[in-house]
Amino acid sequence: MKNIESSVFKINTANGTGTGFYNKENDLIITNYHVVAGCNTVSLEGKDKNRYLTQVLYVNPGKDIAFLRASDLPKPVETVVIEHQTESKSRDKVIVLGYPYGMPFTVTEGIVSNPRQSIGGRYYIQTDAAINPGNSGGPVINEKGELMGIVTSKFSDADNMGFAIPAGTFRKELQIVNDLSDSFTLGCSNCEGLIKEKTDYCPNCGTLVDEKLFEEMELSDFSLKVEEAISKLDINPILARSGRERWYFHQGSAEIRMFVYDNNYLFATSPLNDLPRKNLDEIYEYILTADMGPHRLSISSNQIYLSYRIHISDLYSEHKHEILECLAQLATKADELDNTFVNDFGAEMTHYSK
Repeated sequence: MKNIESSVFKINTANGTGTGFYNKENDLIITNYHVVAGCNTVSLEGKDKNRYLTQVLYVNPGKDIAFLRASDLPKPVETVVIEHQTESKSRDKVIVLGYPYGMPFTVTEGIVSNPRQSIGGRYYIQTDAAINPGNSGGPVINEKGELMGIVTSKFSDADNMGFAIPAGTFRKELQIVNDLSDSFTLGCSNCEGLIKEKTDYCPNCGTLVDEKLFEEMELSDFSLKVEEAISKLDINPILARSGRERWYFHQGSAEIRMFVYDNNYLFATSPLNDLPRKNLDEIYEYILTADMGPHRLSISSNQIYLSYRIHISDLYSEHKHEILECLAQLATKADELDNTFVNDFGAEMTHYSK
């Protein structure tokens, strides 16, 4: 199981986070369409917290399946077994792997409640295993590591009721892999033919196609300004996105967080270190007296933070460029300070550190 875990990844987009898993035979990442909807490029994040730019190659909105490829991704040796003869049956034990709510890697267990639950004209595996937002696109496996299904949804008004796309449905979708190119391809919801160019109808069966499926979601002007600051760090902003108007990334060893607070403020912060057991007088004095310029050192829940807050309207003022520079400087300063607290005061890195 531990070897398989390294082949399951968090998928980060400007819309939110989800889960995907590596298919060794086809060198693809498998996930749900709704996880990557509106994106041509996303980022993958493994348990080591490294992120990799990942291209969306194929989506089938009707089946809620998407195939991705990351050229720089270190290829996992052990992966979920996709080709097998095991059939899912009621009361079978299943294991769900993923990143619920964007949290660190999580494993949950349950049983199959119904292997062929009919919803909206399609069959799904129903399970009582804990499934939450962020699990979407993750594998549902048995104890042998064989793929039983792909998490697709959870009814918000029902407990102990999660659903997965059956492995058989997914394997049929893999048959088109050899026909894919390196550019975005859409699967027709009617005939399942491949549509490789933006169009308003399927060239194979004539079914109407929503052209917006080919379009990438536009970022807000506010988001573009924040990503301008991130670009100053020589980081591709796509690698920093962790949800709508939310950015989490690492600058060196320090985790950097940028997000909207109270609907009016842009808050940038970094959890630097855990407080040490000794030298607290010295570390308190440093936090209170050190000149951090526009940034602020503080302590919360036994952790040291470096933070910077501005009103969103300030990004549209004459001080915009100064503010963007301060945002970038917070990241570089955090990467220096976490080492300072370790070397000079005996503090430890937080579990958020890389």
